[in-house]
Amino acid sequence: MEEVDKILIHALKQVGTEVNEETDSVRQFSSELIVEAVVRCIRVIDPGLGSALPTSLPPGMSARFRVGMSLAQACQDIGYKGEIGYQTFLYSNEQEIRSLLMFLVEKLPRESAEASDQPTGKSVVLQRAIAAAVKAQLAVPWLPPSCRLPLHSETQRPAAVHSFHVQPLSLPHCTKGPGKKTLKEVKDYQREILIPVTAQPSHHASAVASILEQHTAELSAAQEWDSEWNSQGLLSRLTPQEYRSRKLSRLRKRIEEQLRSAALPSPESAFSGPRSTSDLSELLQAFRGSAPSDHVLTKGTHFTHTQKFTFAQQAAAVTSPIPSGCQSESDIQLRQQEEQLSLQQQFQQLCSDVDQLAADMKHMSVTNAQVLDELKQRELGNSEKEEKMQVKKKTIDLLPDADNNLLKLQALVEASAKRVVNLASQWEKHRAPLIDEHRRLKEICSNQDLESSRKLSEIKSLHDKIRVSTEEAKKKEEVYKQLVTELENLPQDVSRSAYTQRILEIVSNIKKQKEEITKILSDTKELQKEINSLTGKLDRTFAVTDELVFKDAKKDESVRKSYKYLAALHENCNQLIQTIEDTGTILREIRDLEEQIETENGSKTVANLERILDDYKAIRQENSALAAKVREG
Repeated sequence: MEEVDKILIHALKQVGTEVNEETDSVRQFSSELIVEAVVRCIRVIDPGLGSALPTSLPPGMSARFRVGMSLAQACQDIGYKGEIGYQTFLYSNEQEIRSLLMFLVEKLPRESAEASDQPTGKSVVLQRAIAAAVKAQLAVPWLPPSCRLPLHSETQRPAAVHSFHVQPLSLPHCTKGPGKKTLKEVKDYQREILIPVTAQPSHHASAVASILEQHTAELSAAQEWDSEWNSQGLLSRLTPQEYRSRKLSRLRKRIEEQLRSAALPSPESAFSGPRSTSDLSELLQAFRGSAPSDHVLTKGTHFTHTQKFTFAQQAAAVTSPIPSGCQSESDIQLRQQEEQLSLQQQFQQLCSDVDQLAADMKHMSVTNAQVLDELKQRELGNSEKEEKMQVKKKTIDLLPDADNNLLKLQALVEASAKRVVNLASQWEKHRAPLIDEHRRLKEICSNQDLESSRKLSEIKSLHDKIRVSTEEAKKKEEVYKQLVTELENLPQDVSRSAYTQRILEIVSNIKKQKEEITKILSDTKELQKEINSLTGKLDRTFAVTDELVFKDAKKDESVRKSYKYLAALHENCNQLIQTIEDTGTILREIRDLEEQIETENGSKTVANLERILDDYKAIRQENSALAAKVREG
């Protein structure tokens, strides 16, 4: 045990436990040193669990008991299976402490357990730097070279980095639909003339970026159209084609307004000549000529007529010839102000008309909804009244011949009752086998459900076992690879060889002791066989001698005395052998008792009892002090 204790003390010193140089055995550990060693080991094994544990015992006895219980629970949490409690730390036993420390030392990570064994120097620093770099690279997820960002260009080859350059692409789209007359030509163009998508960019590296940008633009346009249609298009109560046509017409009108406002003469352009104004007027006429003729609102309203009339006036004003040098600047400004005032009045009138129309539409929509509701209610009322009227009409038609009708009605009722009874009897005939079949099928279904649930639970348990086994296999394989790598990289230092030599010496001593024990057992067996053979030989010899002497004892008196002496000698020898056996048994019991005494002395039972009594007195004093404080408070 001395070698084991030295190894344990060396490992505890490595994790930071302050063990004196004179301490060379676990028997010399005090309670404070045991608590510190256990807490240091737990902090290395599980930092989150050991951070909440103190490294020293508090002065109060109740706090000591709590610390002991928390330490015992922490040791059980990390996997210790032996018997452990607060008494393990407060009233230590050599065997329990040695087994606990051996468990904790075996649970220590190899890096912390062998940190002091590795030599220091530039090679160790280089090895640690390499290990840290490899660990950091293993923690980062792997990406293919084409997907890496330029930020990682330090660890990548220059040829694998490309900028996100986008070029316009011509993608083949489906043009099948109503009103599409060039579907065959488009297909021929896409099949024969259109270049493949991957060959359209000037650089092959820009193909992926261009495709992603094209698809993103189309997806965003589709999402914008969906949101616009759901928010505004559905409220307009128009089809999507009509809504698009209306939106296009509004856009054209807005462009016309912009062109018209740009075509009006300004003070700065009055002296530059009529060239720009005439150009804008021509552009406005061309734009108006190219406008689509399929308007959404084919039926003219007051608002549309007013708008057309205003636009016609403004177009006439724009297209009217403007003399270049006949009017002065003040006349031009005055005319522009008058036109601006007239346009503002028209705009205000249009705004008021629009507001009035919107209010009228709201009022009409509300009125229409109310009228529809009222119409539905009246239709329901009319249907109910019509049903009642039909019943009353039939009743009135039957009143003139009431007696015959009553007889007919009674006959119909009796016939109906008989038919109902007949149908009930027939239904009962069919119902009984159907109920039996239903019960049988229900039982089969329940049995199948139970069987399926049982099989499902078995499948789930098998899946869980497979998953657990797979995870354990992966973990063990990773641990095996890590241990093999660490074994290959471990330096052959002196301390490890010394420990190995000690272990080999211990193993050789154990082998020698085992050989000696085997030899002693074989000698004991041989001796026991010899004793058994001699005992059997003695019994046989005594039996033969007894028979011979007994025959001669009947004739001779001296032989009779010899026979008595022989019997007495045999009895005394048996008593002597029994006494020797009892002596051996007593000696074995004495040795067992001595070993028990040594074990009890090693467990320090008397000292522990004295300490328990002292702790009990201290706890009673603390309780009395607390009771006094409670009474004073």
